[in-house]
Amino acid sequence: MSSFSLFQKRILLNYIIGSMIAVFGVGSVFIFHTLTLSFSEMVYLLVIMIISGIVMLASEFLMYSKHIQPVKLIYHSSSPSLAELESAFLTAHRFPMLTVKRILGPHLFGLSLPASILSMILIASGLLSLPYYYVWLAWGGAILIAVMHALIEFFLTYRSAQDIIQDISKKALRLQSTPLTIEGKYHLSIQRKLLVSALFTSVFPVLLFILAAQIRLTESNSTSLSSYWNWASIIVLVIFGLSLSGSILLYKSIEEPIQSLQTRFENVYMGDFKQMENTYSDEFAHLVSGFNHMVSGIQDRDERNEQLLESFFTVFAATLDARDAYTAGHSNRVAEYSIIIANEAGLPEDEVDLLRKSALLHDIGKIGVRDNVLLKDGKLTDEEFELIKKHPVMGANILEQVDLPDELQPLLPGVKYHHERFDGRGYPEGLSGYNIPKFGRLMAVADAFDAMTSDRPYRKGMPFEKALSIIEGGRGTQWDPYYADLFLNIMKQKITEPELSYSRIQ
Repeated sequence: MSSFSLFQKRILLNYIIGSMIAVFGVGSVFIFHTLTLSFSEMVYLLVIMIISGIVMLASEFLMYSKHIQPVKLIYHSSSPSLAELESAFLTAHRFPMLTVKRILGPHLFGLSLPASILSMILIASGLLSLPYYYVWLAWGGAILIAVMHALIEFFLTYRSAQDIIQDISKKALRLQSTPLTIEGKYHLSIQRKLLVSALFTSVFPVLLFILAAQIRLTESNSTSLSSYWNWASIIVLVIFGLSLSGSILLYKSIEEPIQSLQTRFENVYMGDFKQMENTYSDEFAHLVSGFNHMVSGIQDRDERNEQLLESFFTVFAATLDARDAYTAGHSNRVAEYSIIIANEAGLPEDEVDLLRKSALLHDIGKIGVRDNVLLKDGKLTDEEFELIKKHPVMGANILEQVDLPDELQPLLPGVKYHHERFDGRGYPEGLSGYNIPKFGRLMAVADAFDAMTSDRPYRKGMPFEKALSIIEGGRGTQWDPYYADLFLNIMKQKITEPELSYSRIQ
C-alpha cells in the first residue's frame, strides 16, 4: 500500500471517529434525550439528519477533493517537479487546518442548513410540535458540536500527516540535496493550539449543558428563564476566565523551556557549545539531556576533526621537508616566524591560527617541481627558475582541489602570494603594495628570513645580523615596511641574547 493510500485511509478513519463522537454521539444524545418527542417525531428528525448528512458528505467530499489535489498530483505522476513537491509538502503540513475548515464550512452548513429548513417545514406543516426558536437553539448546539468535531480531527490528522510529510521529503531529496522546509511559509503555534483546546474543553460542556437546560426549562413552562440566563451568563464568564488563565499559565510553563532550547540551538549554530542546566523534572528533562548529549557529540567530533586537520598540515609539511634534507623544518620555521609577526601586529587568535596553517603549506606547490630542479646543487638556469616560480600557483591549485571548507579558504592567499614583492616585481602575478593579500605580505618576510639563514648545498646560511640588515634594506621595496619593522624590532631585541638559536625565538 502506498503512503498516499494509507494517508487517505487514515483521514477517512479519523473522520468516522470524529463524526461518531461529535455528531452521532453528543449530537444525537443532545437531540433525542433533551427533547420530549413522540415516536413519529423521532422518525422525522432521524430522516432530517440522514438527508442533511448526505448533503454534508457531498459538500465535504468536494472540498476534500480540492484540498488533497496537490498531494494526489505527485503520487499520480511518474516524475513530479520540485515545485509540485513543494506544493504537496506545504499542503500536507496544512492538512490539519484544512480539515478544520472542511468541518466548520461544508460540514457545519451542509448539515445544519438543510436540517433547519426541513425542520421548519415540518413544524409549519404540524408534523413536528416544536417551537421555531428551537431551530436557533439547535444552531447553537450544532456550532458547539462542529467545533468539537474539528478539534478532534485536527489532532488526529496532525498525527496522520507526519508519514506523508516524510515520504514527500524523501521524494524531494532525490531531486535536490537540501530537504524541503516550510519555514517562513506556514506556522501553527503551540500557544494557539493550547489556548483553543483548553478553552473549548472547559467551556463546551457548560455551554452544552446550558442549552439543554434551556430546552428543559422551556418545556416545563418555567417562569424564571430570565434569572436562569443571568446565572448562566455569569457561570460561562467565570469558566471562560478560568480556562483562559489556566491555558496561558500552561503555555507559559511550556514556552520557557522551548525558548531556552531554541536559543541554545541557535548558539550551537553560531559555534557556542555550552550545555544547558537540566532543571526540569518532566518530559523536558529528556529533551535537555538529549540536547546536552548532542552538544557533547559535536564537541567530540570537532576535536577529532581538528586533530585530523592538524595531522593533515603536519604530514604535508613533513612530506615537503622529506624531499630535501637541506630545507627540513623550513615550513615549521616559517610558520613560527609568521606567528611572531602576527602576535606583534595584534592579529586575532583565529586569524593567527589560519596564518600558521597557511605558512605550513606555503611551499606545497613544490611537490609538482621535478627533483632535478628542486634538489639541484648549483645555481638554477633561467628556465629552471621559471619552473620554481610556478610553485605558489601549483600550491593554491592543489588546495583548491582539496575543496577546503569556507573557514579555511583564507589559507589560499598566503600560499599563492608569499613571493610577491611590495614594489610589484614579485611573482606569480606581480601584485604591489596593499594589493598583495595580508598573509602573503606577512609570510614573505618570514619566508625570506628563514631562506637566508638556512644552509643550502651551494652556500652556507647567513648570520642572523646580515639577514636582518637585508630585510631592513628591502623594507618598502621587497617587503611590506610595517611587517618588516615588526619583525626587525623583535629580532633585534633577541639578537642581543647570548647563544641565540631558532628554538629560542619563541
